[in-house]
Amino acid sequence: MAAPRSRIWIAFVSALLLICCSPATTVAEESTAEETSFVLTLDSSNFSDTIQKHEFIVVEFYAPWCGHCKKLAPEYEKAAVILNKQDTKVILAKVDANVEANKVLASKYGVKGYPTLVILRNEGKDVQEYKGPRDAEGIVAYLKKQAGPPSSELKSSEDLENLFNEKKVYIVGVFSEFSGEEFETFVNVAGKLRSDYDFGHTSDPKVLPRGDTAVERPFIRLFKPFDERYIDFQDFHSEALEKFIEDASLPTVTIFNKDPNNHPFVIKFFNTEKSKAMLFMNFSHGDFEAFQSVYADVAKDYKGKSISFLMGDLDASQGAFQYFGLKEDQTPLIVVQDKDGKKYLTKNLESSQIASWIKDYMDGNVKPFKKSEPIPEVNNEPVKVVVAESLPELVLNSGKNVLLEFYAPWCGHCQKLAPILEEVALDLQNETEVIIAKMDATANDVPSEFEVRGYPTVYFRTSGGDLLKYEGNRTKADILSFIQKNKTSPPKEDVSPKDEL
Repeated sequence: MAAPRSRIWIAFVSALLLICCSPATTVAEESTAEETSFVLTLDSSNFSDTIQKHEFIVVEFYAPWCGHCKKLAPEYEKAAVILNKQDTKVILAKVDANVEANKVLASKYGVKGYPTLVILRNEGKDVQEYKGPRDAEGIVAYLKKQAGPPSSELKSSEDLENLFNEKKVYIVGVFSEFSGEEFETFVNVAGKLRSDYDFGHTSDPKVLPRGDTAVERPFIRLFKPFDERYIDFQDFHSEALEKFIEDASLPTVTIFNKDPNNHPFVIKFFNTEKSKAMLFMNFSHGDFEAFQSVYADVAKDYKGKSISFLMGDLDASQGAFQYFGLKEDQTPLIVVQDKDGKKYLTKNLESSQIASWIKDYMDGNVKPFKKSEPIPEVNNEPVKVVVAESLPELVLNSGKNVLLEFYAPWCGHCQKLAPILEEVALDLQNETEVIIAKMDATANDVPSEFEVRGYPTVYFRTSGGDLLKYEGNRTKADILSFIQKNKTSPPKEDVSPKDEL
């Protein structure tokens, strides 16, 4: 499995596609009476032993409060029943990642949201992210395909037509014989990337629908639904072949609108390690074609460089606007987010300004901007309100001990914690060197020194500058005890008499 994405891109893709399950989801309690299930229940005590017994096992990491998990559960069970009746070797299992003892497992497999499904092969040594449908029939069809050979032999044009999807990326290897180093490399790469792409192989280049059939074998032909419709490649070193597939299967300009066929490319766009340039506008705007043409030309100029390009329709991009703190009356606009999470913005631009602004950004001549709510004019409640613009003054440079909660307005756990923090603040109101504060992490940029992956997340910064993450119980007594144990006295000012002139 690929290394977990940085929290920057996790948060953004979640907001953009609105696919994450939030802790505030209201769901009915599970029935206490459990029926016989064909889905194995795993935990930290039996996980390793179980996956070593099965050649192909799918594990769902879920949380009991997650609405999307609740929705998936009956479909997942139906799929397990069908797979069992068909006597396949595919086993479905689940792990309650909300249980403390199972959190190590969730961390090991890069679980950042619920439900997360992973495919484990070869006694768990080979790990693949599940990227298939969430309905029973779709789950079964996807897993049966994933359990089969990583590449399908294409003996005729009809074979390819049965597998070929004009809206997806498809990779075909053409070989004189299905053996040797090049073929083995191709199959190994296909196995590694099979969750993202469809692979086929043939000895007859005439079955290919496009391109020259006289190319010297072996070669790879990648078909795609954008830009040039196919591209050939003949370097059969694993790393080179993987890089070719990943690079060639990303559009010069990724389109984000309500067409679900584009969503896999949007997710892929954010999985790259490059800076992300995003042009947002109303696709119904009278100048849309002019913007699209100019933006595509700019993207071509920077193809292969350290930046990727996306064009998003205003109608489909509300999650992005919330994440970045943008407003519709600022469009057309371009926002760039680099690998470190810094953001750069130009708003209400003309198509003629695109090239020069991108050049200024690439040359380092554009200053980053920060998403922040307005600094409150009055901030006299027991729990102080912190925004991105005031965080340096109230937290980082205040010289005081600050307990800071990062919350989301929709988060049920945050709502339960709110009155407890207020009681803590009231108990400490006479301690002038201690501040209890909160920041809406959905409306303000969170500095990189704070790692916020869920809500609520609580940090304590001492007056001496030490930063501690609070992971204790969320009770008034425990929080007060933590503060009293870890608070420090502010550094004393130098009051020595000045030398007389």
